[in-house]
Amino acid sequence: MVRRDAGHGARTEAGRLRTWLALLVVLALTAGIAATYRYDLADRWFPRDPAGPVDPAAVAPPSGLDLPALVAPSAVAAPVAARPPDAAAVRRALAPYLRDRDLGRHVLAAVGGLRGPATYSLGGGTAIPASTTKLLTGLAALSALGPTRTFETRVVRTGRRVVLVGGGDPFLASTPPTAEDPAWPARADVTTLAKQTARALLADGVSSVRVGYDDSLFTGPAVNPHWPADYLPDGVVAPITALWVDEGRPATGVGRVEDPSRSAAQVFAAALRDSGITTVGDPGTATAPAAATPVAEVRSAPLDQIVEQSLLVSDNEATEVLLRHVGLAAGGEASSAAGGRAVREVLRDLGVPVTGLVLHDGSGLSRENRIAPATLLGVLRQAATGSPALRSVLGGLPVAAFSGSLAGRFDQGAPEGRGRVRAKTGTLTGVSSLAGIATSVDGTPMLFVLMADRIRPENTLDARAAIDGAAAALGACACAGTVVP
Repeated sequence: MVRRDAGHGARTEAGRLRTWLALLVVLALTAGIAATYRYDLADRWFPRDPAGPVDPAAVAPPSGLDLPALVAPSAVAAPVAARPPDAAAVRRALAPYLRDRDLGRHVLAAVGGLRGPATYSLGGGTAIPASTTKLLTGLAALSALGPTRTFETRVVRTGRRVVLVGGGDPFLASTPPTAEDPAWPARADVTTLAKQTARALLADGVSSVRVGYDDSLFTGPAVNPHWPADYLPDGVVAPITALWVDEGRPATGVGRVEDPSRSAAQVFAAALRDSGITTVGDPGTATAPAAATPVAEVRSAPLDQIVEQSLLVSDNEATEVLLRHVGLAAGGEASSAAGGRAVREVLRDLGVPVTGLVLHDGSGLSRENRIAPATLLGVLRQAATGSPALRSVLGGLPVAAFSGSLAGRFDQGAPEGRGRVRAKTGTLTGVSSLAGIATSVDGTPMLFVLMADRIRPENTLDARAAIDGAAAALGACACAGTVVP
């Protein structure tokens, strides 16, 4: 009979446990990475520095990366303003990457200077844009509402009933930021609003109220009918309402709450109680009477900062809220359908080509959206050379290898692209795109759009590397064309 060593058995069991734990970690990471690539959710899984956009010159490069010294923009701004990129040079730079078979059978591209038509294009028609759709929404919101627009969340009172009224603040928070967990842009929050409300109520001799909530500013379905049915149960996006806190996320755990408006009212009521006000019953839906007495209000950061942050981290919920504000500002209603129509009209009025444009949402989560490279190029051109009110569309673009949704990318390809390329990402299953601005080694600024929407799932990472490589090649290109008089 062979004696079994008890210690050996324990070690074997421990080894099996470690193996299973390692496997679970790998599976969890795989699922997380899959979700990130499927929905452009890098900011959700791996939060960025909340302090806001950072000048690339102030950011240390990744370990092992030796970057050339940054050139002061003033040294090249004057001569390159009228210098378009040379089409042949651009073609040579992009060809090795855009011929990559991992990109699939439908690849579109366009490159142009800050003014004038595209000097290089590949393919025709439209493609599924994914999150590059946010560029259209951001530009339209700035044009229709103005960069200084803010959104208020207020409390009104009739007798011993207070109503929390949502004003469509996309970044309304549950609690104030802290020194350890700051926020950019600055967030209004319902805890501060509740404290203001409590002080006003107690000053009027009121210590007990019923709480209602009014989220009627937005109309139409809260869940876009053009989104896949699994988006909500999978926690990809929250129902879009005019009143929520923390973009519909729960206080603990992951996913989204079922009813963001009700959850926001519950947080507000709890903060009222903490401030010495008794609340009777649970918060319920209500309509704020026109003659109700104003009690307190908090306001969001200005729109230009909201747009910058939404583009930097590819914020789906915030962009969907902005879409509804565009619809409302255009004289229609605050629904996703009205917002889509309004975005088209605003872009057309700005001179942006809209041929073939199909918009069903503002974030790009819908696979039914279609955008031509010429439209994205036109949006970028307006942001670069149009009204100064539109500049934050460019200001919100992530910097390659440094910030936002591009912080973990551009680790392959020409190193000159790192820090020389700013672009909005677009990612869905089978879709990878970039749209932004690159500055070549000879100081030539180029607007570019790169789109592929028939990528095999198993080629996702390689296709993304090819797209990044193409954009980086523009940064490494000596692409200056003939100076226009």
